[in-house]
Amino acid sequence: MHMLAFICDSVLGLVSYPPLFKDPSIPADAKKRARDILDGCKGGSVGSYSDSAGIEVIRRHAAEYIQRRDGGIPADWQNIILSAGASGGIKVLMALLRCPIDGKKPGVMIPIPQYPLYSATIAEFDMEQIGYYLDEANKWGLDIAELERSLNEARKTSAPRILVVINPGNPTGQVLSRSNIEDIIKFAQRERLVLFADEVYQDNVYETGSKFHSFKKVMMEMGEPYSKMELCSFMSCSKGYMGECGIRGGYAEIVNLCPDVRTMLLKCISAQLCPTTAGQAVLDCVVNPPQKGEPSYEQFEKEKEAVLESLRERAELVARTFNSIEGFSCNPVQGAMYAFPQIRLPPKALEAAKNEGKPADTFYAFQLLEETGICIVPGSGFGQRPGTYHFRTTILPQPEKLKEMLGLFKSFHEKFLQKYK
Repeated sequence: MHMLAFICDSVLGLVSYPPLFKDPSIPADAKKRARDILDGCKGGSVGSYSDSAGIEVIRRHAAEYIQRRDGGIPADWQNIILSAGASGGIKVLMALLRCPIDGKKPGVMIPIPQYPLYSATIAEFDMEQIGYYLDEANKWGLDIAELERSLNEARKTSAPRILVVINPGNPTGQVLSRSNIEDIIKFAQRERLVLFADEVYQDNVYETGSKFHSFKKVMMEMGEPYSKMELCSFMSCSKGYMGECGIRGGYAEIVNLCPDVRTMLLKCISAQLCPTTAGQAVLDCVVNPPQKGEPSYEQFEKEKEAVLESLRERAELVARTFNSIEGFSCNPVQGAMYAFPQIRLPPKALEAAKNEGKPADTFYAFQLLEETGICIVPGSGFGQRPGTYHFRTTILPQPEKLKEMLGLFKSFHEKFLQKYK
């Protein structure tokens, strides 16, 4: 039995269809996990509503996971809110800060390029989007001077409340260094911003020398006043080595939120009833994986490593191949699941795109799709510095498929350059 599948499928199967507990082929540790979840459900069934913030035992497991991840820094299960993917948690917490201040719209600072969930939610909540550019010349790092520029500009028209940081980055694939994170925390503290740490790719770090540091761990290790800052961090079972996107499981950890605000937050989410219990069960598999000494541990670790190692090889392959194509430049894919290469298009192509009324990167993406069947997302969908063109592509296809795709891509691009020379 495939152990990554075991983790989700066996536990999900058992909680959905308890007669499977009689099946001798299902390992004892899967049965124990499923039994703990069912014991935490009202009436012992995932068909009943859970508490609005999620099933208590799973929230406790999430807190233990965070504590292990952060080297023993305490996590309180009552600060964990389970959600429908990370998106559900991000939206409910952003909604807390959506009221105008002195007649100005509340502002949310987001990285450019960004993950479009943010721009869409900001628009939906009638908040102000404040873009800060990531530094492409420095492996998409986060420059504090750029944060300051962006904030000062925004203060003229809005009231900035939230600083969103995506680490590892989507769509840019960067992994922030510890010193960069410390500088970001100091900036947020100085400017009285609530930090939103989107850390859904925390398992996906590939580049030698890169390491994931959680914002909470760094903040706590910096001591006061930083350890007293308000922070919301997010995790999901859609990413990592799991990729269980459609089951919609995630959590938010809220740190140092004012008790009155926390009460209001719990009141708000009670109106949404609860995240799907199947999603909660799968999240439990992520935060409560097989431990040393359990029957599934060795197989699970072996398969998890194999998945992440294969992604590491693909991350290298994608960046290397794009850098070998004329007119392309691509930063190393340090983490997450995407590359975001820059492409320099010839003047004739820019002219042709203009005549069709399309951004040049969209024009390129459509031609690529029509001629090769390869689908990329144009950089204009994520935001980019004016006058530059990018696209996001994933590193997820299996290695053979990926090599084939990159080969097709290269020959398409050569023909494209010929056509618009």
